[in-house]
Amino acid sequence: MMIKRNNSIIKFSLLGLLVAGLSACDLAEKSSEKKEVDSQLEMAVMSDVDTKKSDFFNSLLPAIDIENQRVEKERSTLFSMKARLDANKTITTQQSNIAESLANNYKFDIKESGVDLSWINEMLSRVDLIPAPLILSQGANESAWGTSRFAKEGNNFFGQWCYSKGCGIIPAARNEGSTHEVASFESPQQSVHAYFMNVNRNKAYSELRQIRKQLRTEDPDASETRRANDLANGLMRYSERGHEYVSEIQAMIRHNKKFWSNNV
Repeated sequence: MMIKRNNSIIKFSLLGLLVAGLSACDLAEKSSEKKEVDSQLEMAVMSDVDTKKSDFFNSLLPAIDIENQRVEKERSTLFSMKARLDANKTITTQQSNIAESLANNYKFDIKESGVDLSWINEMLSRVDLIPAPLILSQGANESAWGTSRFAKEGNNFFGQWCYSKGCGIIPAARNEGSTHEVASFESPQQSVHAYFMNVNRNKAYSELRQIRKQLRTEDPDASETRRANDLANGLMRYSERGHEYVSEIQAMIRHNKKFWSNNV
């Protein structure tokens, strides 16, 4: 009787082990399937995010190209003036008219004695390119990737303010006594143009312009990503968050590097 009982115990144990083994295999298979599904979902989400990022960057890039092309032409004119002055010649009437227009646009007056080399050199520090990765990163940051109220209603992608009544959109969280509005633009192009003029002529960003000028001398072949990262250090006064804001923009420049190599 004892032997039979032991045989039953052995058979039951073997059956239990077999069932347990099958369950373990089943669980392992299900776990593997879950991991594969999770991986596929993660890849789909990443792909969707990448598509949204690419769409946002591509929507602003043409406007950035237009502005940088405009700046290139203005720089070329300034260098033509410089060449005449270096050759002890006076600038032409046409160049003089252009100089007056540039002085007004960039808020740097010409001396009563007329255009000279010091004026041109200062203008060249203002009339200069801004790397697309910097603009796109700031645009994404300031507009929440184009989803903010100000981007949707006013084509404002850079959080720019204005100070005359009715010039833009009144922010819901405006402090008591404040009169500023968030500027409204007719098109994204106008928003990008206003950003360029703000950075290139506002006293608050003189450090950025100095960094840019120095980089042109020390590393004229620097990549767009390198220039964008360096110039971001001159944006301390763009946000009340100071260093934190600069670090955030630089992180965005790094994390989205694959888009710069593809599109910029």
